[in-house]
Amino acid sequence: MKRSRINQIIAEADEMIRRFGFQLPPFAYWTPDEFATRTQSARHVIDARCGWDITDYGDGCFDEMGLFLFTLRNGLLSDLQRGGGMCYAEKLLISKQDQLSPMHTHVIKAEDIINRGGATLVVELYGSDDQGNFAEDRGGVVMCDGIKRTFAAGEKLRFAPGESVTLMPGDWHAFWGEGGDVLIGEVSTVNDDETDNIFRAPIGRFAEIEEDEAPMHLLVSDYGKWLG
Repeated sequence: MKRSRINQIIAEADEMIRRFGFQLPPFAYWTPDEFATRTQSARHVIDARCGWDITDYGDGCFDEMGLFLFTLRNGLLSDLQRGGGMCYAEKLLISKQDQLSPMHTHVIKAEDIINRGGATLVVELYGSDDQGNFAEDRGGVVMCDGIKRTFAAGEKLRFAPGESVTLMPGDWHAFWGEGGDVLIGEVSTVNDDETDNIFRAPIGRFAEIEEDEAPMHLLVSDYGKWLG
């Protein structure tokens, strides 16, 4: 992805988030230079990979297959492993109309996916086999706003603003916006996007960036290069 396109997506996403009454934390608006001067005080933000995240899954077609995310807060895997401390995470996502977030599951993370506003959120679901692999012929059970719901393999559940689904490890899912763009909330156990996203197809989680202009704000995938 070109950095100019990433900068445009950030500006558009910030406008949509504000339109639905959410305000991002101050570090969201730091310039790269400001971030560099605050690396010591912002060490948790960096280590927990909080902040802007835009991906085309390495496919180069963001409008067809991609996702915008902002990680608001996140604990560390070490907290989860020892069973105490900050064992949770929270994100905002934007799924554009017909923009696919491809079929995947998680080994560790359980998550609530919440339609925070906009159009209809469609979630396509499959179950796992006994080894946790994608099972084309298996459904399962999820909680929708705390109510148990059985789904068939490949069933597409639709969620209006305010509605949600709880996905457990082994629940294979893909999602997109239907009829317009959707602002999504995600509340989960500790989030580790580097190792805990298992995709059905052999795709990447992070985009390759072409630096055609300076970054407006750093992405979480920039931290290693820009902040050390």
